[in-house]
Amino acid sequence: MTETDIIVVGGGPAGLSAVISARQRDSSVTVISNDRSKSGLYRARLIDNYPGLPGITGAELLDRLFTHASAAGANMITGQVSAILPSENTFHVGYGSEFLTSKSVILAIGIAQKSLFPGEEALLGYGVSYCATCDGMLYRGKRVCVVCLTSEADAEADYLASIGCDVIRIKSRKVEIIGEQKVTAVIADGEFITCDGVFILRDSVAPHLLLPGLETKNGLILADSSGKTNIPGVYAAGDCVSTPYQVAKAVGQGFVAALSASEYVKNMGIHKN
Repeated sequence: MTETDIIVVGGGPAGLSAVISARQRDSSVTVISNDRSKSGLYRARLIDNYPGLPGITGAELLDRLFTHASAAGANMITGQVSAILPSENTFHVGYGSEFLTSKSVILAIGIAQKSLFPGEEALLGYGVSYCATCDGMLYRGKRVCVVCLTSEADAEADYLASIGCDVIRIKSRKVEIIGEQKVTAVIADGEFITCDGVFILRDSVAPHLLLPGLETKNGLILADSSGKTNIPGVYAAGDCVSTPYQVAKAVGQGFVAALSASEYVKNMGIHKN
């Protein structure tokens, strides 16, 4: 498994700005993001307050940023990050059925999912998971419910079935997770389903659930003016950090976070020597 210097999670203005700036500082960079054509910004018919580019559409702006970041030499991956697992001087980032490792992570995930299912947060790590690759083997030979809320969810459900899980697919958005100290059942559209675990696969994951231990307030990541979070090596930028939700602000924060992450990676190399 090849390690990259920085993984950027999110391909909006903050994330792509971070990619471009990090590459200019010779950091190796991988960006993992959802299909940009599905974002709200991409569908914007007119952006008239971004300096130097009056009258541009959201699609045109994101396409230009993507082209710039790709030409800078970044590895561009379309996928949904489901888990970030820190270990000593390394981060393991799971998406789909794959894992990548990096020395630093920049979170530019936009406005993440805030509405959780009843029982979801309380039972996270006790039967609730967002990552089939991370946790699937724990449920081999057991029954799991897979709440399929993305186009990629069926593939992850297939993976769980392939490793020996008894998979129940749920398409409902009205779900309640039942259990004390561990998951015992799911109620979906009034149907009671006994199970040993539940995998929730949606378009976005609340940041403190994506990376356990990350400090947030009112759904926003707590980061200082350099983009630094409470977890060493993790930086954040854009709408996931603060208002106003504007492209110009996101681009600036992405630039700053990239400077900080690149310096962090550089200092890791110095300290190893």
